[in-house]
Amino acid sequence: MSIVKDIQIKVIDSKTANAFIKKWHYSGKVVANSSLHLGCFFKNVLHGVMSYGTPMDKRKMLSLVEGTSWNEMLELNRMAFDDILPKNSESRCLSISFKMIKKNAPHIKWILSFSDGTQSGDGTIYRATGFYLTQIKKNTGLILFNGEIVSRMTLDTTDIKKTGIGYKQALNNGAKILDGYQLRYIYLLDKSCKITVPILSYSKIDEIGAGMYKGKKRVNSSKVEHPDNQPEEGGAVPTLTLHINEGLDATR
Repeated sequence: MSIVKDIQIKVIDSKTANAFIKKWHYSGKVVANSSLHLGCFFKNVLHGVMSYGTPMDKRKMLSLVEGTSWNEMLELNRMAFDDILPKNSESRCLSISFKMIKKNAPHIKWILSFSDGTQSGDGTIYRATGFYLTQIKKNTGLILFNGEIVSRMTLDTTDIKKTGIGYKQALNNGAKILDGYQLRYIYLLDKSCKITVPILSYSKIDEIGAGMYKGKKRVNSSKVEHPDNQPEEGGAVPTLTLHINEGLDATR
């Protein structure tokens, strides 16, 4: 029997989540805006983390889904797994996390996430879980500067206050924009919600050469169109009440 159905999803503290993310996420960095951390356990050992929180530029994101109020969406801003769990574990864990949020935080109507097709991947797990692809954007936000990969937002908000060097100054001092794409995905927890921007065919990824997997360019990223409904991969909806930062356990 597959061990995928024996994975448990629990709310964990930020210290535990951030330590795991720093070790297993390709960037090695955490997101300060994360407020809900879900751990994926097998035999009481942590093998994956999904961190949800507020988008960095939330005001602009709200308009992506019609009528969204300030507290009605979350961003999946970090997802990291080690190499132990088998195939399909990530998509199943995501599906269960959506059920947990939907049941215990019913005011949340949709989930936003971005795939880094410049350094990591083009969103295979998101497509397998039923996200809609809504944007493929040429990367201008990640640069190589002084031997380190840094983001435009970090330079223009944090570093410029410390060093006086922002994005434009970095480019003028030899920084290089990394080649690649950023892909934006939306998952509707409330199926009655309406996405206000065009929904792209998954095949668009290959058409413009945006395919990437584990940091390597690839073709034939996906032959599956965006689904109308979330694929169910098992996992009963948990019955315990979720108070965003309190304990919650969802087994199969």
